[in-house]
Amino acid sequence: MVDGFRALCLNHSSGVSHGRCREDRYAAAQEIPRAQAALHYGNPLELLIAVILSAQCTDARVSEVTASLFKKYRTTEDYAAADPAVLEAEIRSTGFYRNKARSVIACCQKLVADFRSEIPHTLEAFTTLPGVGRKTANMVLGNAFRVPAIAVDTHVLRVSNRLGLVHSDDPGQVEEALMRQVAKVKWTAFGNAMILHGRETCIARKPRCPECVLRAVCEWPDKT
Repeated sequence: MVDGFRALCLNHSSGVSHGRCREDRYAAAQEIPRAQAALHYGNPLELLIAVILSAQCTDARVSEVTASLFKKYRTTEDYAAADPAVLEAEIRSTGFYRNKARSVIACCQKLVADFRSEIPHTLEAFTTLPGVGRKTANMVLGNAFRVPAIAVDTHVLRVSNRLGLVHSDDPGQVEEALMRQVAKVKWTAFGNAMILHGRETCIARKPRCPECVLRAVCEWPDKT
């Protein structure tokens, strides 16, 4: 997993931080582990379902659930025709299972009705699906279709703010700011690496600052 963040450098053509040399930040950022989406999936539909289920749930738990789920539901038509009560029971351990079941079924019904059961390849089309926002759309577009995208979740929000790359809690603003600072071809890999870093090192309550490869350039005043 730790392959280095060498390919995920920020663009040297746009400003990032205030009061700190950007080159130092780039050099340190190159040491962040590179990552792919941690969810287990074999095709775009499976990734879409996994991301919907991952809300307020660990990727490990989602992967446990989808291991059997993906054997039963193989097409958008399968999910669209699913019995809500049965699907709820099957995904119960991911939390918020009633809302998630409704989202999965409604999303796939729209895919069947409006997209010929195909997963959209554009953000605009993707975000018309029930239960699918920019984060989910960008995660699928970037990892399943290799469309450059930064999926801003709670980890990306936290890490980018602590590092001083952004100064906003608005996901849309953070996405736009990071897109200006990161080379477009690196957007997906950068987002994945930030998520991994936030999950394993820069965690919310007790960040592992002494182990962090970015500690020297981190602007977070509460780092240890």
